[in-house]
Amino acid sequence: MEEFLQQLTNGLAVGGIYALIALGYTMVYGILRLINFAHGDLFTLGAYIGFTLLVSLNLQGLMGGLAVAGVLVAMAMGLVALAGYLLERVAYRPLRRSNRLAAVVSALGASIFFSNAIMLVWGARVKVYPGGILPSATISFLGVDIMLTRVVLFGSSVALMLLLYWFINRTRVGTAIRAVAIDQDTARLMGINVDHIVSLVFLIGPALGGAAGVMMGLYYGQISYDMGFSFGLKAFTAAILGGIGNIPGAMLGGILLGVIEAMGAAYISMAWKDAIAFAVLILILIVRPTGLLGERVADKL
Repeated sequence: MEEFLQQLTNGLAVGGIYALIALGYTMVYGILRLINFAHGDLFTLGAYIGFTLLVSLNLQGLMGGLAVAGVLVAMAMGLVALAGYLLERVAYRPLRRSNRLAAVVSALGASIFFSNAIMLVWGARVKVYPGGILPSATISFLGVDIMLTRVVLFGSSVALMLLLYWFINRTRVGTAIRAVAIDQDTARLMGINVDHIVSLVFLIGPALGGAAGVMMGLYYGQISYDMGFSFGLKAFTAAILGGIGNIPGAMLGGILLGVIEAMGAAYISMAWKDAIAFAVLILILIVRPTGLLGERVADKL
């Protein structure tokens, strides 16, 4: 029982990170029907920005651990959101009326650009986050000591996801986003500035990816310039698992993927954890091709 709860909390913490990244994929797909292949690299950029802020501003000497983490996440979200906005203006907006292949090639090119830019700026060596930021204490649950770090990370991820869900479903801007997802031409006739809505989506998605990047760095303790590929692939898998274009589906898919990975590594083999996760994905897609919650883009976004 103790090992099961430990692996479950580990899977929930990592799954929350996957879910935050997956939300960026699913929001862009819901609006433009485009897979933003550069999103994983924006996640990496957030991790490196958090590392730079942590080292250069000496935040550890100014405030407590959780406050440091909160400041890092907030600042990284803002800077990565700006990068996402510029990405949309430079790489995607000029190709809005072109065929889908042109946009896909542009997305792949943007991914290569960001990955190499990160390597040139910060170097190819692995960077190590300073330790002691997140609490090292444990809490007792059903007689099992669980790391507080996992609880904090999962709780933070859920809070951001719930905030996004409320924004999309309970605000006028969120209503406009859902309207653009249904039909851009009709949305224009109703007075909605579609370009502004698309730009907003490219602000929100990368901001969540930037937050996930900082969380990942704080949790694992080290980052590399090419980690966006593996984490981006898993987050994309999570989005498909839950139902691409489906915000609750991305949340569920990310958390489920994290738990499957953790359980597979603990009870089968660490070397097979990725294979197990993708095997479950294949099985679910065979049974339900639209994902667990369906691909009802217009209704679910």
